Amino acid sequence: MWEFSDDVTALERGREMTEHSENGVNQEKNVNPSADATKDNPKDLKREASWPAVLFYIHLNILGIYGVVVLFTHTTLVTALFTTLLTFFGIIGVTCGSHRLWAHRTYVATPALRIFLMLCQTMAGQGSIYEWVRQHRLHHKAFKTPDDPFYSDKDLLHSQVLAQIRTLSPKQQKLLDEIDMSDIEDDKIVMFQKKFYWILYLVFFVLLPINAPLEYWDDTVQAALFVAFSLRYMIVINVAWMVNSAHFVWGLDKNFKQSDSNLIFVITKTYWPQYHYLMPWDYQTGEFGNYGEGLTTILIRVFAALELASDLSTISTDAVKTGLTMAVDSGRPVVECLREAGIAEMEKYPKVCRAYNK
Repeated sequence: MWEFSDDVTALERGREMTEHSENGVNQEKNVNPSADATKDNPKDLKREASWPAVLFYIHLNILGIYGVVVLFTHTTLVTALFTTLLTFFGIIGVTCGSHRLWAHRTYVATPALRIFLMLCQTMAGQGSIYEWVRQHRLHHKAFKTPDDPFYSDKDLLHSQVLAQIRTLSPKQQKLLDEIDMSDIEDDKIVMFQKKFYWILYLVFFVLLPINAPLEYWDDTVQAALFVAFSLRYMIVINVAWMVNSAHFVWGLDKNFKQSDSNLIFVITKTYWPQYHYLMPWDYQTGEFGNYGEGLTTILIRVFAALELASDLSTISTDAVKTGLTMAVDSGRPVVECLREAGIAEMEKYPKVCRAYNK
């Protein structure tokens, strides 16, 4: 069930990144903007509507929904499969790439895998890896506070929609500028994408997906524009946004009673997102409601089996129990005790098993 990688450095890397708190929540060091709220200038806390973003997302969703109609009326099977493949690439570019690899350093990837994930992330249309990681690290650092750019202190609507169409407040922008990005700046592949992002975006995200159905299998213009582009963009961008908002759906909420909610017939509340905010360096944590069985987790194991990924950071059940016991007995922070227990366990068993040999 719980597994751990074969190298102590994997968990040490997770510890090192969590201590910076930009990469993961250290609850004792979390941003607490409300402590001195009376001293904050209201202008520094205000977020304005970004009208270009508002108009863009309105049009994108209208055209994407129209793309569903076109999918069943003017689209060949080849274009439907092609769109599905590109959608899949865009999603794993965010989940396996921006989130698990670059934001939280949950595993180490070879240059070939990093290039592949960089191109996949470009096909998500969410901006450069650098900016995605920077905002996500602020999201973890300011989790459940008003300074979180993704409104983790409010509700799903704010996090999934309003956060995307509003500018950052001056205070949030200042906090964003303070995020430690030194590890990302040392990654030449990420910095290459950052420098040439709009060229890569235009080629891989816009031109090739639209041109391919027209050029290679003679599909309709409607299929190319509204299915291969608009519908794909709408799906990818909304799924990718859920990396920052899924905790509202699957997270632990003391006010949620499963027996009193019809949502039990639609979703399964497994609470793993809450664990992710506690220990973000675990590669197995699912974005969308599960732990070790999610698609992203399985793909990372496949990458490891192909020797494209290594040092998969995680922690065993016994180490979690030990860490929680240490926290209760000593009164020390839970995250600190869990890290300590995990490192102690991997020092004891340095070559137990590969994470993909489950």
